[in-house]
Amino acid sequence: MEEYALIMRHEDGKKVASPEQIQQWMKQTMDWIGGIAAQNKFVSGTGLPFDEARTVTNRDAKKVVTNGPFGEIKETIGGLIVVRAESVEEAVEFAKGCPVLQGEGNSVEVRKIARKDGMH
Repeated sequence: MEEYALIMRHEDGKKVASPEQIQQWMKQTMDWIGGIAAQNKFVSGTGLPFDEARTVTNRDAKKVVTNGPFGEIKETIGGLIVVRAESVEEAVEFAKGCPVLQGEGNSVEVRKIARKDGMH
């Protein structure tokens, strides 16, 4: 069994949701993760809040730090979870159930995690 990162991307990170919407989405996300955990396939996960985000870029051989990813990118990463799966196809099936996909243009990227021993 391999581990896969399911990376949740929001097309427009500048949109502000109401506290009620956020609470509803969090419940849906916890229920989704609970379903994966019930199969003993949830490894870990975290949200990525915007208030402590910084972007470091290389401009003219200088490292430039800006607050957040705002304005520089069209989409933002809202969080990620790591799952165990028999195949990338199984990991994709987990991703298809992610509540973030309710938002137009949002996506969940599925990436195999390199093993610690360097083997694929």
